[in-house]
Amino acid sequence: MLTAILNFFFELRQLREAPRSGWQIIGVPDPESVAEHSARVAQIAYVLAHLEAHSHPEHVAVIALFHDLAECRVSDLHKIAQRYVEVDERRALLDMTKELGEFGGSIRELWEEYDARETTASFIAKDADLLEVALTAREYMSLGFTGAEDWYKNAGRGITTEHGKRLWTELRDADPNHWWKGLKKLS
Repeated sequence: MLTAILNFFFELRQLREAPRSGWQIIGVPDPESVAEHSARVAQIAYVLAHLEAHSHPEHVAVIALFHDLAECRVSDLHKIAQRYVEVDERRALLDMTKELGEFGGSIRELWEEYDARETTASFIAKDADLLEVALTAREYMSLGFTGAEDWYKNAGRGITTEHGKRLWTELRDADPNHWWKGLKKLS
């Protein structure tokens, strides 16, 4: 089983190497990777779960961390490609985790919970995913990629939690560079 675990760890690298493909449509030359996206989604999920008073924010964060795991094998297909290609993410995830014993099953359960969208945790995790897309879109908009506004708007349509909606609305006029202003060391 240790060999299977190591192979799983090596396969996770695919998320680090796979660019988020949708941004390439609007000309972003070097978009973030799926791994970078997933890490920020998990961080947002943890905070959003706290804001929504979820009893186990760490559970929500772990759901979010694994939500795109199947993309190790099926890649990140943007919405245009998805019109023409059917991908079996469930099968990819099962094949990835079947030799991992009990914890492989727990990873599948997390992914299934996210995919089924039946629990509060899964709705919060999905909102975190959409907020991350909206944040990235806002960052790209500030760099002159005006086409990213479509991603920002589409993400907002899917957000369901109270705090997710409020954050999305506030994001519209937020300056992605505001956080560092005033932090620079003065000479």
